[in-house]
Amino acid sequence: MTQPIGSYPRVCVRGDGRQVVSQAGSVLLVETVRKTGLDRALSAALAPWRKPRAVHDPGKVLVDLALAVALGGDCLADIALLRAEPAVFGPVASDPTVSRLIDTLAASDEKALTAIRTARSDIRKRVWELAGDRAPDAGEQVIVDLDGVLVVAHSDKQGAAATWKKTYGHHPLMAFVDHGPGGTGEPVAALLRPGNAGSNTAADHITTARLALAQLPKKHRRGRRTLIRCDSAGGTHAFVNWLAQRGRWLSYSVGMVITEAIHHHVLKIPASAWTAAVETGGEIRDGAWVAELTGSLLDGWPKGMRLIVRKERPHPGAQLRITDADGHRITCFATNTADRPIAELELRHRLRARAEDRIRAARATGLRNLPLHGTAQNTVWLEIVQLALDLLAWMPLLALTGQARLWEPRRLRLRLFSAAGQLVTTGRRRILRLAAHWLWTGEITGALERLALLPNPG
Repeated sequence: MTQPIGSYPRVCVRGDGRQVVSQAGSVLLVETVRKTGLDRALSAALAPWRKPRAVHDPGKVLVDLALAVALGGDCLADIALLRAEPAVFGPVASDPTVSRLIDTLAASDEKALTAIRTARSDIRKRVWELAGDRAPDAGEQVIVDLDGVLVVAHSDKQGAAATWKKTYGHHPLMAFVDHGPGGTGEPVAALLRPGNAGSNTAADHITTARLALAQLPKKHRRGRRTLIRCDSAGGTHAFVNWLAQRGRWLSYSVGMVITEAIHHHVLKIPASAWTAAVETGGEIRDGAWVAELTGSLLDGWPKGMRLIVRKERPHPGAQLRITDADGHRITCFATNTADRPIAELELRHRLRARAEDRIRAARATGLRNLPLHGTAQNTVWLEIVQLALDLLAWMPLLALTGQARLWEPRRLRLRLFSAAGQLVTTGRRRILRLAAHWLWTGEITGALERLALLPNPG
């Protein structure tokens, strides 16, 4: 009897397998593209950039790049992952063709970007209609979170500069629509900026908010049903005035810097004026209280603005700042929501931390670095990253249920997209047989069945 020499069985490996499909679970993304009509929309939008005798459609190439990034790729060459599986992804352009298309789109100034964004907006409207009561606009408000992202560059790329964290790279400003506690979120704007761009630049926040609102269905581009949330970087007069401008009437929940005047007022708040903060389940948040500031602090700010401050015992090991008081960490935000208790408004603003999850997902989906040299090319890359994140948000929204809807990109790749399959051709049908022993095969087939029940576009 042969004695084993290790903990794992020995397997003889040969490279002559046929009809085997790697990343077979990616058919979930392909079916999402087909049901939403994203490929057709981008094909129509980018028709002006297709040469008369071109073999590959620019819209299809862009969707292929988005699929490659959604599956874990982080550069243009990773489209080879799709090229190796023509039975699933169809004909895929060569690397030189892909590079030429990116250069062509980058050379068109804002025209190509506008075409891509318009197509995304149209498809987003369809996806939310298909999602029904699970759509982001099915509840009380559509919540858009703005936050900055630091992208490190280890080479002298165009537009890269030293960052405030003493690194080197870019500082994009992004916006995400929050899907609430039962889902994740989807990107609606990304503004590429150099690494030394200011965190509280009002003009950049206004530009990003405009791009984000343009991605929403028309009924949500103004009015109180749309809430703009951001941290203290957005707490400037110019940005808050823009949000509250007559005719726009957006709701906002914006973090504010603790100034000396605010700190002085906080010290004079009587103990009876503090209200206990709450958790998402309605229970009292231990060691945290909220209060509303009034008076001269609101002079010069838009009418109807409320200034709410929170004090909380710091976590073990956390260092207090000079603006903290009585051993408590002090934070402050402004909102124009008038008909809700301050504890509920503070909880709503605190949930802005979900944007950090969206940024983590973006870093794992093509935003770990900007792979191209020029700013114009990397701006196109940001659109590709957003398309990939859209697909990774729309597929769970339309097809997954329960806890699976909360899975982030890395878990989706590990459990669903990496499933192996065998392609069988019978007559005129091609059948992809997934591994029966794979733990999440039932999740994949169930999701595909839900997608199949959706109406086809057009």
